[in-house]
Amino acid sequence: MASSNRKKQPDFTLAGCGYSRVLDIISNKWTALVIYALENGQIRYGEISRKVDGVSKKMLTQTLRKLERDGIVKRHITPVVPPIVDYSLTALGETLLEPMKELRQWGRTNYSDVEEARAHYDRTLPERG
Repeated sequence: MASSNRKKQPDFTLAGCGYSRVLDIISNKWTALVIYALENGQIRYGEISRKVDGVSKKMLTQTLRKLERDGIVKRHITPVVPPIVDYSLTALGETLLEPMKELRQWGRTNYSDVEEARAHYDRTLPERG
């Protein structure tokens, strides 16, 4: 059997995997919640803040800016004093709604099983060698 000096290329790479690049966009817990908050159309910053329990103003601002940069969220400014700022999903952002809703439903359906698996694992952990 002939051996090869060539280094085997990995099957998966962070740089080349489209899935990992998408996860980079949506993996932050606040990102998913902001997308859900925007699923019914344009709303103001304060309303997003009320819909997304526990998010700080700093994190909400950072999340909205990141999503705006990624082309997922559009910021609308009404030039009055003081300015009115609304946010909505872009057409690209709306394409994320269905997969995000499926993930949300998967969580609702299966998360109790995940918790049970974790509890079982934690109970048996000392026995593992």
